[in-house]
Order: sequence, then C-alpha cells, then structure tokens
Amino acid sequence: MTAVEKKITIDDVDMLGFLGFNDTNLKVLEDRFNTTITARGDIIILKGVIEEVELLEKIFKEMVYVLNTSGKLTPNDVETILNLTVEGKEIVDNDEFDTIVLYTKKDVIKARTSGQLNYLNLARKNDICFAIGPAGTGKTYLAVAVAVSALKKGIVKKLVLARPAVEAGESLGFLPGDFREKIDPYLRPLYDALDDMIPSDKLRSYIEKRTIEIVPLAYMRGRTLNNAYVILDEAQNSTPMQMKMFLTRLGANSRAIITGDITQIDLPVKQVSGLVQAKDILSNVEGVAFAYFDKSDVVRHKLVKDIIDAYDKFNNSNNHAK
Repeated sequence: MTAVEKKITIDDVDMLGFLGFNDTNLKVLEDRFNTTITARGDIIILKGVIEEVELLEKIFKEMVYVLNTSGKLTPNDVETILNLTVEGKEIVDNDEFDTIVLYTKKDVIKARTSGQLNYLNLARKNDICFAIGPAGTGKTYLAVAVAVSALKKGIVKKLVLARPAVEAGESLGFLPGDFREKIDPYLRPLYDALDDMIPSDKLRSYIEKRTIEIVPLAYMRGRTLNNAYVILDEAQNSTPMQMKMFLTRLGANSRAIITGDITQIDLPVKQVSGLVQAKDILSNVEGVAFAYFDKSDVVRHKLVKDIIDAYDKFNNSNNHAK
C-alpha cells in the first residue's frame, strides 16, 4: 500500500493537555497504529496508509471534543475514544464514557443494558455492592472488569476473587487429583473472565506475585484485606456465617462486589443462604448497594432469555398447583 502524508492543525485547544505529559496520549495511538505520528506545535503530521490516517483524523477530532468538554484528556480517555471510533461510534456526549468499564486489545468492556449501567454506577459509588439476578446478565464478568480497571489505575493494589466450593450435585471426593485440582473447576469462571481482560503472561505474573488471588471462600477466614478489590461470586451458596466472615474482611481502601442468583441455591434444603439473609439485613446500610437484574439484562445467547422464562413459568405453575 502507498503511504500518504497529512498535516492536521489542532485548533483552539491546550496542546499540552491534548498531547499529555511527555506525549503519553499520542503514545497510546502509536502503540495501536503503524502510522508515524509527529507533533510540531499545533500541527500533527501523519505518515501511513490512507485508512489509518483517516481514522486517526477522526480520533483527533474526538480528542479535541472530550478535552474541551471535560477540561482534561487522559490516556484512558484516548483508549476509549480509539475503541469507540473503531466501532464506528461518535461521541455525542460524555454518557458514552460512563458505560465503559475496561478496554482491552480485543474489545471494549462496557454496560450493554440499563440494568448493567445501574450496576456499574452503584459499584462506582459504594464500597460494597451486591449484584443479584439470573445467569447471563454479566454480574460476574462486569465485577471482574471493574476490579481489573481499579487495579490498572492504581486505585487498589490487589484483587481477591472468591467462590464457595459447594458441591452442586457432585462429590469432591470422587473428582481426580489433589485438592487444588479438585477445587479449580469451581473457580474456572473467574479465570475465564480474567483471561479475557489481561494478557496471559501478565496474568501469570499477577497470580505468581499474589497481586491477583483466586481462592475458595473458606480461605478468606482470618484475613484483613487492605487496598484491595474483593469479589465473592455465586454468593447464594454461602452460609450466613460465611457471608458475614467475607464482608468483615475489608480493610482500609478496600471495596467489594458480591454476585449471586437466589434462584439457584445449591445449599442443603434447610440451610439459609447468606446472600438472601444479607439482602434483608443490609438493605438500609449506607455504603452498601443492591443492583437487581432480570431476563431483560441477559447478554448471552438469545436462547438464555427463553430458557429463564420457561423455567419461571414452570415454577410459577407448580407454585399455583401447590
């Protein structure tokens, strides 16, 4: 392909704010494009294939808009602008930024339903946020994305992700391997979410350095977690004692998200769910928020909504019959 050169004048903007300290905003773009980007005063010189040059010109316009609207422009903002522009979306207002949770090399992770956006806002404003709703609504995935974003921005120094190791119809004793190998299947959904958000070598390093821990809920006992983001997944399978134990692990500058589906409790029949009890006990505690999802928030395969609806109808008919 033939390279082209284009000079773009950046009008009516603070160039230091536009470029970033030591040109950090431009470096975000240089890492993602093959085009050579050179800044001279208020002129940006682009040398590259025409498709990239035209895309960068659109990105610069959006950068100017965001800087003039909000008064600042960070490398995170540039990443968001880049990803939205690649998706073919214009930034018509700052609300679009509110839906963004995390950007990765492959995709933008963001709220896709009104329920998810409410969840995201509650998690940002409260130190403890409960997310309750059916499978496929993004409760766990968004929780992990929020925590990873906080880690990347330096808001916290550690992530701890926990799950109750409840035997959902299977016996751990009959599973092959040592305890670690037996427990890993219960923790696999958390690993899968992290795999989508962090490069494999970086994730391995985080886990080796214990910057990220993925553990059974029982391993949380006796700990105090400072400067950490803590997630409890499948919380409907925690007992009231375990839930209280988990919530009281939070130390200074720590936050927590607790996710669960109270229609899928795998505890013994007479055992009260810690999530159900917490909903009743903590609903009026300041700093603790509850986000609720329904089938309209399902973002998995389109059949998942129909499956949830079918089970709801079946359960309702059985209840009426009784």
